[in-house]
Amino acid sequence: MPGPRVLFIVGPTASGKTAASLELATQARIEIVNADSRQVYRGMSIGTGKPTPAELASVPHHLIDVAAPDERYHLARFLSEARTIIADVASRGATPVVVGGTGQYVWGLAEGWHAPAVPPNPELRAELTEEAWRSGPEALHERLRAVDTRAADAIDPRNVRRVVRALEVWHETGAPFSRQRRKSPPGFEPVLLGIAPERAALRQRAADRVDAMLTSGWPEEVRELLHAGYGPELPSFSSVGYREVAAYVRGSMTLEQTAERVKSATHRLIRRQATWFKATDERIAWHPDANSLAVRALETLRA
Repeated sequence: MPGPRVLFIVGPTASGKTAASLELATQARIEIVNADSRQVYRGMSIGTGKPTPAELASVPHHLIDVAAPDERYHLARFLSEARTIIADVASRGATPVVVGGTGQYVWGLAEGWHAPAVPPNPELRAELTEEAWRSGPEALHERLRAVDTRAADAIDPRNVRRVVRALEVWHETGAPFSRQRRKSPPGFEPVLLGIAPERAALRQRAADRVDAMLTSGWPEEVRELLHAGYGPELPSFSSVGYREVAAYVRGSMTLEQTAERVKSATHRLIRRQATWFKATDERIAWHPDANSLAVRALETLRA
């Protein structure tokens, strides 16, 4: 037997993953495991689209607000913590439901990845990131290809953070990143359900959500982070929109400029997420909206 059944609710940002999980929670005994790499950070709620305090209180949530904005939360830590939580939830007779759009986290968990637990090297990361800005991300990607072809084939050249991490692991261990990322059975039965709204509708929803965030306290949230000493140079501020909103708070952009730039960044994020969660991937049962996914999820739990 593969172990307990674990549901995964995946899809692009603004597709309705949170709504689907909360609807399911009204009809089944579940606990939600966050798989969004930005919702782990405390004090970064509005811009990351975290569930509201009332929503968080309505059903147990895990791996939300577990790191300070200046901590480095990485794949190896997520996998370790998520696996422990899943085993605990299942042991209590509830169904773990993994919800999020971070492809590395979702597939790492569902496929049983073993990520190298190599501590970060801030100086090397800064050097490599500077190289990407100076020479372009493609040049840095070619540097990775020279030492680890398999990793280069698997990583989008535009994803500078992943390219930097792969080079960092190689530099610190002397072994290719791809060789260290092993897989083994995850110890549970993953059932992946995805939300795939019509493209134009998703684009409009994402834009509307940005407008709502900007008028519902996002600038104030960023102002508080800056006042507490957390700045745009931190990896946590690579969350879509945070650096743009910080620029607005500091007076270097208008609200209109900020909204347009954040919307553009959000649409780029949606395109990147599509490379992780492909419409042709038969491992994912796709649904057009949150309601239909929740219905299918409930049927799955009752089967």
